[in-house]
Amino acid sequence: MMVRPLRHALLASLSLALVACSDSLGTPNDVLVIAWNIDSINTFDPARSSDIVSNEVIANLCDTLVTPDPDDATRLLPGLAERWEQSADRLSLTFHLREGLRFADGRGATAEDLAWSIRRNLQLGMAGANALREYGFRLEDAEQRIRALDARTLRLQLDRPYPQSVIMQAIGTHRVSSLLDRQTLLSEQVDGDLGNRWLGQHSACVGPYRLRQWSAGEVAVLERNPGHWQAAKLQRVILRHVAESATQRLLLERNDVDVARNLNAEDLRALEGKEQVRIVAVEKPQMYFLDINNNDPILGNPKVRLALRYLFDYQALADTVMRYNGIPRASFVPLGSFGALDAASGQPFRLDLDKARQLLAEAGYPDGFERRLLYGTPLYSAPIAQHLQHNAAQVGIRLTLERMTNGQLFTRIFANQFELSLHSLDSNIPDAHGMASRLVFNPEPTPRKATGAMPTVFASYYSEAANRAVQNALLEPDEARRQALYHALQRQQMQAGPFAFLFQLNQLAALRASLQGWRWNGSRSYYAEAYK
Repeated sequence: MMVRPLRHALLASLSLALVACSDSLGTPNDVLVIAWNIDSINTFDPARSSDIVSNEVIANLCDTLVTPDPDDATRLLPGLAERWEQSADRLSLTFHLREGLRFADGRGATAEDLAWSIRRNLQLGMAGANALREYGFRLEDAEQRIRALDARTLRLQLDRPYPQSVIMQAIGTHRVSSLLDRQTLLSEQVDGDLGNRWLGQHSACVGPYRLRQWSAGEVAVLERNPGHWQAAKLQRVILRHVAESATQRLLLERNDVDVARNLNAEDLRALEGKEQVRIVAVEKPQMYFLDINNNDPILGNPKVRLALRYLFDYQALADTVMRYNGIPRASFVPLGSFGALDAASGQPFRLDLDKARQLLAEAGYPDGFERRLLYGTPLYSAPIAQHLQHNAAQVGIRLTLERMTNGQLFTRIFANQFELSLHSLDSNIPDAHGMASRLVFNPEPTPRKATGAMPTVFASYYSEAANRAVQNALLEPDEARRQALYHALQRQQMQAGPFAFLFQLNQLAALRASLQGWRWNGSRSYYAEAYK
């Protein structure tokens, strides 16, 4: 995702210095301590991970074939591969791995280990499998299409001439191209799970850090891998589970943590104008939205879903609870992606209770209905849920709110056991297809037949016309025409799609001034670059 200037005026001042008095001795010089809500982490397996927090941690444990430039996520830098090329017919990609790749115990890693690791995603059929299936990879022929040519050369054979920018971002930077320790995982496997359960508590890959300790809901400790080709600057990274903004702020002010990741608008305002702490932010390719179960007899009606979009006062939320945290956006494509509608076109909705009543009456529900809204622990979720509950009541929709941990929320969503929910999804591709492939496209009309981290599956949304539109836009060779196709698809989905998109989120953190080298973009955070 391209790091673009933040559009919200309030974010222009986020480089202000902040102070905090503290009697704390501070964090150790060789340790990065991060306060963050990490309750959604339930695995360190790149093939299984699908939540945003787990994905970030895994990206700092496991190298991928290529990596986004910290200063410009649209630019690719060498990772496991030092160079690569695409064939003239665009049907194959060949990667040349750097010399001296090693696992944490010092054993050498090869292209055959990497080919096995990528194929493993398809064998397990979990979230990572979808990233490969999107581009035609199947378990049946994976041995032929994902293979090592020699110890340092990997070749991927494609089924169609996909745009190079898309395929490199979709697979090359994706955790599915992590180089896993095949020997360890096979020795730890249970019932043929290829080490998946073991990776719930451990890491096993080539990367700058390895997992030293994991206590769910408490702490994750990452330790520097001394044999890594690009050694991390700090010996250790400690991720402390801290759910409350006020507690994170206190820890930061006392110099007990170096980074606070979940500060709300009130605490950020309180820090402005002080010293010894600074706030940094970039736009993320992450959309926060109302997830609507289209299998529900009422919510499956497009007019009901459209009515829900008119129950939010987007600007009021942007000025209060979402101050610093995001900008209003109703399109599924984040700003900064190829094919995205501009800011004005991508947000045509406003609070309009009369319009919502009209749509509900046209749908056959003039007196409204009752439903349950689930939401997780992001600090802005509760006030947004209450905001929706209040406005919905004025048009006859009676919402019962249920708060739960993020892990519990995603378990319910993945099982299709919800009516309405608030959560977010991010994309690792600075291209409209990155979101269209999950938020519009659905490969199977029957949810139970599909697997992978696809909100369309979990929300029971299936449209053959939408599927065709996604595929046509992906394979369109003319860039201008391809962009026009994405614009049309966004407008159609804003009126009839399965989700109500609310905000594009910002990547936001408050840092101690003593911390240097904190690098990130909309796609990834780079712990190994940090130093004091």
